[in-house]
Amino acid sequence: MVALLEPLQAPVEPVDALRRIAFLLERTRAGTYRVEAFRNAVKTLRTVDGAELPARAEAGTLQELDGIGKSTSGVIAEALAGELPAYLASLQEKAGGPLVEGGGELYGLLRGDCHLHSDWSDGGSPIDEMVLTGVETGHEWMVLTDHSPQLRVANGLTVERLRRQLKIVDGVNRSLAGQFTLLKGIEVDILDDGSLDQTDEMLGQLDLVTASVHSKLRMNEGPMTKRMVAAVSNPRVNVLGHCTGRLVEGSRGVRPQSDFDARAVFEACAEHDTAVEINSRPERCDPPDELVALALEIGCLFSVDSDAHAPGQLDMKAYGCERAEALGVPTDRIVTTWDVDRVREWAAPC
Repeated sequence: MVALLEPLQAPVEPVDALRRIAFLLERTRAGTYRVEAFRNAVKTLRTVDGAELPARAEAGTLQELDGIGKSTSGVIAEALAGELPAYLASLQEKAGGPLVEGGGELYGLLRGDCHLHSDWSDGGSPIDEMVLTGVETGHEWMVLTDHSPQLRVANGLTVERLRRQLKIVDGVNRSLAGQFTLLKGIEVDILDDGSLDQTDEMLGQLDLVTASVHSKLRMNEGPMTKRMVAAVSNPRVNVLGHCTGRLVEGSRGVRPQSDFDARAVFEACAEHDTAVEINSRPERCDPPDELVALALEIGCLFSVDSDAHAPGQLDMKAYGCERAEALGVPTDRIVTTWDVDRVREWAAPC
């Protein structure tokens, strides 16, 4: 069951205080520069001998460490003194509650996430930090879905890099056996002709594939429909990611939704058991309500996903849950409420 993190109380370890601050900043969409200050401080502290920190705090030399500035040194010093850092206390009060009023019941029923990124592609944190935050927030499973090769701007994974990543996923699962499962996945680009931007041999090694359009979003309706139908009909594809490609707010500006025959695409999804993603990122809010209603009418499965690019963004599924609950999407048709064995069985190619 996915759940809100309980507020930290004093005493707290400096690394835990810094990690929680970064998490709270990320979940409330603070600027990247602010978040990176705390994430970088965590990296620094993990390389410093434990006895050195109290000595530096007493001598006032914490800021001589790489990646430690005024704000982060204050947090570290207060934590070392056995206090709850004031910055953390303030954030927990202002930003620690539910992100939205609705959707709480569905949010509590979620078990996993089919769409998230690490620093192997365009995410901001390493795999282990994404996993640790997933465990802390009550996830039973998540699918690591870094980008595919064509999306070079997002450092998409070549075949060789994906092979290396899969070995790391195996290591994570060995260390967390019985507690949490990290499924092998990818967010694969849907190419112009509807084929997938990864070899069939590599796709066959994955547990789950989310497929999304990232290029030529203004393609004419006919070719775009054909492109998307081909992709969701592919037995390797399990989830259709952010299907319209629209942006409704945020630093990247706004972008209109792509033109395609939604009924034809969703009928293909229903026929081939491909889930329609309810992308929870506020800047996407994709699909629009009317398309969720159409997919619901047609009989599609759904996947409420975070599309997280940072640990704190895993919590953004709250936005998707609010929409899914308000639109009457039945819980059992949301694959992210299923246990990992059911997900594996559903995602396996017929």
